[in-house]
Amino acid sequence: MIIFVVLRRHWDQDYIRSFVFGCQDALVSTSGVIVGVGTAIANRQYILLSATITILVEAISMAAGQYLSEKSVHDLPHNRHRDNLIYGSLIMLVSYLFGGFIPLVPVFFAPINLLLPLSILFAFLGLLTLGYLKGMLFTTHPIRSSLEVLLVGGLAVLIGLTVGLFFRIGSN
Repeated sequence: MIIFVVLRRHWDQDYIRSFVFGCQDALVSTSGVIVGVGTAIANRQYILLSATITILVEAISMAAGQYLSEKSVHDLPHNRHRDNLIYGSLIMLVSYLFGGFIPLVPVFFAPINLLLPLSILFAFLGLLTLGYLKGMLFTTHPIRSSLEVLLVGGLAVLIGLTVGLFFRIGSN
């Protein structure tokens, strides 16, 4: 909550967008990979490897994309953006790493039969929390914002589950 208060009072709106986008995308992408791979093949090492690669590659890719897309806006004539491109990219990187770690936590400690439901639960709780905090910062009601973020993000997780079921490997 403290980071959101700082974002709201002191940071450019582009930084807030980067933070919310990074966290939300990481929660969805990582849990989608965990659920998809875990449904296809119930092997903790494969799940951990796939999720870790996803988090690291996507965090770097998102930070680079943040830099390049914001630079494009900065290069437009009559541009009014004053945000720092490096700060925005670092915020995207860190928020993605943070968000990606949340659904990954159960992979380290949960029994294999509870790993997927717990990963989904952690991701959904992360989405609800992110939506609630976003709603507290802006004019949207926090509960409405929570449900909106959960619905939009949750659909992507369910797609990961569906793909994993379709490509299930072996008899788990």
